[in-house]
Amino acid sequence: MPGFLRSSTLRFVALVFALQIGSAALLLLVVHHRTSEELEQIALDEATELRDDLVASFDEGGVAAIRALALSRVARSQRDESVILVVGPHGHVVTGNLGAWPPDLKPDGRWHQITLYRVDSDRPERMIASVTRLSDGSRLLAGHVIEGSLQLRAVVEEAMLSVLLLALPVALLGAMIAGRVINSRVSGIAATVQSVRTGDLSRRVRLDGSGDAFEALGIAINAMLDRIEALVTELRIVTDGLAHDLRSPLTRLRASLDRALADTQDDTALAALQSVSVEADGLLAMLSTALQISRAEAGIGRDRFVAVDLPAMLADLAELYGPLAEERGFTLEVAADDDIQLSAHRELLGQALANLIDNAMKYARPDSRIRLRAAMAGSTIELGVADDGPGIPAERREEAVRRYARLDPSRHIAGAGLGLSLVAAVARLHGGAMILRDLDHGFEVVLRLPPNL
Repeated sequence: MPGFLRSSTLRFVALVFALQIGSAALLLLVVHHRTSEELEQIALDEATELRDDLVASFDEGGVAAIRALALSRVARSQRDESVILVVGPHGHVVTGNLGAWPPDLKPDGRWHQITLYRVDSDRPERMIASVTRLSDGSRLLAGHVIEGSLQLRAVVEEAMLSVLLLALPVALLGAMIAGRVINSRVSGIAATVQSVRTGDLSRRVRLDGSGDAFEALGIAINAMLDRIEALVTELRIVTDGLAHDLRSPLTRLRASLDRALADTQDDTALAALQSVSVEADGLLAMLSTALQISRAEAGIGRDRFVAVDLPAMLADLAELYGPLAEERGFTLEVAADDDIQLSAHRELLGQALANLIDNAMKYARPDSRIRLRAAMAGSTIELGVADDGPGIPAERREEAVRRYARLDPSRHIAGAGLGLSLVAAVARLHGGAMILRDLDHGFEVVLRLPPNL
């Protein structure tokens, strides 16, 4: 969860969500502002028209004319929301639909928003009103009830709030979909890179022809993978040729030594030939192992993966190395969970475990146990070879995994320093890793491998 909270995906989803909600809120604010302005302007226009009509009627026909027009408008005031009150010079009501003159209104010609009762109304109403002094000293209050407009504006505000609340899950869903689309494109590229990393050099990033940044990235990665595949193909050709070119003369040399050993009667010459034969065998083994490491690190060999029964493999190794271990004073034990299957290069995986068994017999304490195990550890498979030896100091483990590395205490023991390098390369070929760890009484080398590639 902490990693997810810091992830770019979450930040992208949050940004898209914020932009959508911000855009929706801004749009609703603009609509609200324009609606309020339009409602206010309509009420003001109608009130202004009413006032102008009444003033014109007075100018043309005096009090009688303004009374007649006022009575006509008041009679339909329930429909057009007109507010009219005409009082004479001495303050008596001439006509209108207000019971009395509001005390706070003065004839200043400006529009005021007030709350009053109209005649025959049982509730107060918000209205805008303006006072005009007529030529005979009378006063005219003309206005328009805006209660309906205010209610409509309140309904609009509630509707906008509801829309905004509805927009929250919609915006979140849209942001999550956008994040999923981006994740899908990136995951596709990552899956291609992972497949290539584990040896499938034929994989390429799928292009959709959109011409966007992901398309450009995919084209660049595919060009890089084409180059890598060409280089690995060249490496395969070179290593195969090198193996053939070097192994053939070494094999002929080994055969010549065997014949010389058979034909030589001189003890000194025989000892020299035997020494050379041992070195030739070591050179052949070193060459074979070095080539296997190079091919494994290049991902060559995945086409030879088969289903491997790991408990059966460990049992076969124990049967093969058991007599030799017993001869050297070791006890070889196997502990494996039932039915652990792995898609693997059987020969390389077996050689890696054999190298670890051989190392254990070289460096472990005599008359001790060598333990082979296969077990599920969470979502991974662990293949381990443990012994009761001193192991490798933590500060020198990186050095021990390098090719041809020989730690000082082990230089008197035969070997080329390629055993752990091969084990690490085989683990990487299978998409896993090699782990070196101390035990309470001994040391263990673990191949931690994914169950499915």
